[in-house]
Amino acid sequence: MGIFSSAAFYTTVNHFKDLPMHGGREVAFVGRSNAGKSSAINTLANHTRLAFTSKTPGRTQHINYFSLNNNKFLVDLPGYGYAKVPPESKRHWEALLSEYMQKREELCGLIVIMDVRHPLTEIDEVMLDWFAPTNKPIHILLTKADKLSRQQATITLMKVRKHLAEHFPQCSVQLFSSSKKQGVEEAEKVIVGWLEGEKAIDEIVE
Repeated sequence: MGIFSSAAFYTTVNHFKDLPMHGGREVAFVGRSNAGKSSAINTLANHTRLAFTSKTPGRTQHINYFSLNNNKFLVDLPGYGYAKVPPESKRHWEALLSEYMQKREELCGLIVIMDVRHPLTEIDEVMLDWFAPTNKPIHILLTKADKLSRQQATITLMKVRKHLAEHFPQCSVQLFSSSKKQGVEEAEKVIVGWLEGEKAIDEIVE
């Protein structure tokens, strides 16, 4: 889609008070370290190195902004759940993530990245709990779907969808693969809808 073709690095911040006051709309990406968050952003933007991917989990330590057109932004949040991160850094990230997700007025929706082989971990549920009180929409990308058979991936999708319906009804979910470009159009439709101020999409049909 055209809205992603102009994606470009905008700024990086490490404290809530330094977030840009752009007055527009933004969609944030969050997920466990190594779940494929940066790859998902790059795939959606059709850019190989827009968001930096690394074999070292926990590398993204700041909030990184990527500008689209008409004062719209994609936001790459620090990865979470990596045990080898120094405790002080971990506390800082957790505080920054929590404050951003709960208080950022410009944030119009949250994309949560989960490895399809390990969805809905305890810390994933914590993230959903943090954001749920805002009543803003959440869309989950079950990444690395190509690592499972289509049947296995579909079974996982159904299980996750059932859990969300019971505990987080404002969440939608889909299968996604950066390497196979699977689910790109579905994800784009959700994100563009949020950025354009349309009603959140309740169901994604894979």
